Amino acid sequence: MSTIISLIQKFSFLGALEISLGLAAAVAVLVLFKPLLRGLGRALMLVVKPKLSKEERLQRRQMRDVMMLNRMLNAMEGSPSHAAELRALASRA
Repeated sequence: MSTIISLIQKFSFLGALEISLGLAAAVAVLVLFKPLLRGLGRALMLVVKPKLSKEERLQRRQMRDVMMLNRMLNAMEGSPSHAAELRALASRA
């Protein structure tokens, strides 16, 4: 209880005003330089994790499609007609 009373006694409106003006200035700078900061963030992400080439993306997509077809084939072992259709689709891919 005495801590709260001591905090209230030490409270000054001038100090609170300085803190609020400082926060407002920091927010204004962040809003003003938001596009620059966003670009810097994207550039850092490219340094850490570079984009894949077109060939690599194509290979990953094809591998993902093959794995999906295999999962569908394994799930449909009970119905031969669906499995045959999926095998035909897989042979075209």
